[in-house]
Amino acid sequence: MSSMAARIILLNGVGSSGKSSIARELQRITVRPFLHVEMDMFLNMLPNAYQNHPEAFTYETTSDADGFPVVAIKNGPLGDRLMKGMRYSIRAMAEQGLDLIVDDVLLGADDAGNTEYAELLQKFQFHRVGVLASLEVLEERERKRGDRMLGLARWQFDRVHSGMRYDLEVDTSNVSPVECAKMIKQKFQL
Repeated sequence: MSSMAARIILLNGVGSSGKSSIARELQRITVRPFLHVEMDMFLNMLPNAYQNHPEAFTYETTSDADGFPVVAIKNGPLGDRLMKGMRYSIRAMAEQGLDLIVDDVLLGADDAGNTEYAELLQKFQFHRVGVLASLEVLEERERKRGDRMLGLARWQFDRVHSGMRYDLEVDTSNVSPVECAKMIKQKFQL
């Protein structure tokens, strides 16, 4: 194990909230090098046949009371193991003294991943950052990206930050990724 205790910044937010953009800016301005660990990178490890499969993750599109699309995600056993593997990989990297910015979507305080992060990363300098944005901004970004299912942000919106306790919250509705990264750097003296 490295003599320097790893520092881990967990960015938790709805898809399209700006976590990856903040992570890239944070990497640019930190004193020590930080690796960016993206949940999407792990999801993309799945074979194409498992991208919408009951063993991994399924995506069900419905409509809310106002007729807006809502995409609900359900995890299967392979999906659960993949997310657990991601969290254990993060710990393994931290044990090598690597500083990490983790980009994840935890579905509130009751998400098993939230508890698991706390247990796995307790011996490191671990900080949770809530990355927030208004639903209108999230849905506009979701439409513009073109690589997201429309309605995913709407389904995640009330779930992701429910009961979560953060060391810092940033709102990307009105603040740029550069400014968010500066706030994180200052708050945690990175």
